[in-house]
Amino acid sequence: QVQLVESGGGLVQAGGSLRLSCAAAGDTICISNMGWYRQAPGKERELVAGITNGGSTDYAVSVKGRFTISRDNAKNTLFLQMNSLKPEDTAVYYCHADDSLCTIVAVDYWGQGTQVNVSS
Repeated sequence: QVQLVESGGGLVQAGGSLRLSCAAAGDTICISNMGWYRQAPGKERELVAGITNGGSTDYAVSVKGRFTISRDNAKNTLFLQMNSLKPEDTAVYYCHADDSLCTIVAVDYWGQGTQVNVSS
């Protein structure tokens, strides 16, 4: 079992920055891929950025060049640095991890979400 707890959301003006954190606990040695997803009202949950255990990253087109995902494996923490925020970035942001280092069929784990509001 893996537990994920996000922090760092809030209200910011357009053009501003926020840094999200996700602390992992439990069977953290099993965690392979991690990522940030977001869900805006009335929309599907979408991938914002992902990072593998080896540090390879992937970004949604809409955030590329503005957001940076990183992880500190020693501290079991995932980060999302969000710069040049836009009102359309407003959403609940969720931390995700899978335990594929320990299982053949990976289990997906999710945090409770943190709200990000960007005012125009």
